[in-house]
Amino acid sequence: MKIAIPDMISNSYFPAAAAVELGFFKDEGLDMTLELIYPVNRTLEVLRDGGIEFVGGSAHSTPFAFPGWKGGKLLAALAQNTYWFLILRADLKAKKGDISAIKGLKIGAAPLVDLGLKRLLVESGIDEARDNVTIVPVPMEFLGEGAIKNFGVGAAKALQAGAIDGFWANGMGAEVAVRGGWGTMVIDARRGDGPPKAIHYTMPALITSEAVIARDPGAVAAAVRALVKTQKALKADVGLATKVGRKLFPDYEASLIADIVQRDLPFYDPSISREFVNGMTEFQRHMGLLDRAVSYEDVVATQFSQYWSS
Repeated sequence: MKIAIPDMISNSYFPAAAAVELGFFKDEGLDMTLELIYPVNRTLEVLRDGGIEFVGGSAHSTPFAFPGWKGGKLLAALAQNTYWFLILRADLKAKKGDISAIKGLKIGAAPLVDLGLKRLLVESGIDEARDNVTIVPVPMEFLGEGAIKNFGVGAAKALQAGAIDGFWANGMGAEVAVRGGWGTMVIDARRGDGPPKAIHYTMPALITSEAVIARDPGAVAAAVRALVKTQKALKADVGLATKVGRKLFPDYEASLIADIVQRDLPFYDPSISREFVNGMTEFQRHMGLLDRAVSYEDVVATQFSQYWSS
């Protein structure tokens, strides 16, 4: 079986990668391989088309490949809350929480990830056109060779090179830019720097298709159990993150991952609340990913929720 994530050198989907590398899928009887498929819209399309069985990706993106949530399901949270950071050029000396500092700037963001920033701006009273905010893809030359795309680290490199004025991306990208001295953290969405609704725009989630559930529900249950055991193991020994990082990351990023995961550990809860689904689907409707109301059961494969506390 295969699980794919859209960003490898990252904390965003780290529990999914760690479940492979630390052997928790294997312990549950699953022969699971890890793939990088960028960007997340493509990751989900491959799931829909049967090329993989699981995705570790952004929950809100699912309807891109499964319109109206028909055919796609969330299984568990890799971690809670929207998990992106707004980083701006350090020379701007922007203050933490001051979203108005984004006015007049060019900001890099990945496909579908950019929707979170767009909505955050609206809810913060900032108009992209009026306030001259330009949200753009990060130039491909910064994202890695061939199919190896690593958005957060690439965004940090693009900021350092002056190709963009800031980025909206993951904690690894934020860490590289801030530690390097060329980036300032302005918004940490996971920890409530943005407008109140922003924490529920999305979450990193374990996602599958209804076709996989119908074909092999036992394997799906095993995958959820493996994720939960991985989260617990990292909470018990965050040094395991470095072990995984050394297998998957360049040396510098591998040296950072345990510190980043340490900060994320309070959010390592596999449950998916009704409050989250209500907030995410409201966001999806605002951003055109949904055109009608959907129920919690449309979004979450509730038959596997029993394993969240396993």
